[in-house]
Amino acid sequence: MSHFRINNREIGPGMPPYVIAEMSGNHNQSFDQAIAILDAAVRAGASALKLQIYTADTLTIDSDKSDFFINNNDSIWKGNTLYKLYESAYTKWDWIASIMVAAADRGIDCFSSVFDESSIDFMENLNVCAYKIASFENNHIPLIRKAASTKKPLIISTGMATYDEIQEAVDNAREAGCVDLALLKCTSDYPATISESNISAIPYLKEKFSCEVGLSDHTLGIGVAIASIGIGGTIIEKHFTTSREVQSVDSTFSADEDEFTLLVRSANEAADSIGSSVLGISEGEKKSIQFRRSIYASKPIKSGEKLTEENIRIIRPGYGLHPRYYSYLIGRISHKDLDAGDRIDDSFID
Repeated sequence: MSHFRINNREIGPGMPPYVIAEMSGNHNQSFDQAIAILDAAVRAGASALKLQIYTADTLTIDSDKSDFFINNNDSIWKGNTLYKLYESAYTKWDWIASIMVAAADRGIDCFSSVFDESSIDFMENLNVCAYKIASFENNHIPLIRKAASTKKPLIISTGMATYDEIQEAVDNAREAGCVDLALLKCTSDYPATISESNISAIPYLKEKFSCEVGLSDHTLGIGVAIASIGIGGTIIEKHFTTSREVQSVDSTFSADEDEFTLLVRSANEAADSIGSSVLGISEGEKKSIQFRRSIYASKPIKSGEKLTEENIRIIRPGYGLHPRYYSYLIGRISHKDLDAGDRIDDSFID
């Protein structure tokens, strides 16, 4: 069993999906906006609010060399240096304890992606309930080992990682002490295209690595996230903001409150619909037997009279003998009197 718990929530097949609202830099470095995002996530039904804990200096150096510029024409961050981007997006560390307390007061989990060893030390002092390793850090083996050594549940996004790199990350996490592990399929493009989501990897990850699986979703809309539940995903992570009209570094590909509310509701409905592979009449379908076909007397029939195409028919409702026996019955002798509308039952079968 790969089930595990984050605080009081059990995560795994048969459980409601664990839906994570990723705040990222959508707070625009306003504490009030951060709390507004938390409150919106609670209203939307999110299972957890996730933060990102880094500074520009813990991620990179302040350099104007070409390697440090974002020059991809398709990037929403084109023209920034890495340092300037992270400097504008980071969450102030002196907010984090207050946000976590506010989340606990509202009954929602709160944890963080960590980006270097100092961020893990900081979050351990706050007794955080879980850790997330972002796709861009899934090759940072010392970071993974340190997070795993805390014995907290560990969620790793797999964006850009090859099979061997995922294997290396998983092996190191487990070797360092991680028991409760989840892998999230992720396409590290912002926004990601639906056609490159490749969510068929979700059951593959579960089979190969024997852990919980899910999706870190950067597509627009909720269709990909809902589809992930149908193929075995139990965790969904999506960037979240109060409104896309509030411009921020991630707002263009973040779900707003209305969309996230629909995501949570639809994900729960998708999970409820999976059920089991057993076929047959469900409890709810029993009342619909009236609308199936079965064999009935369509005219009065005397005992000793032949059953014919004129006196028995395959009609609704479905309480009589199965239609498969119709040809067998034609020409047989009735062993009892029947009125029109009486069921042909299994006593007519030798």
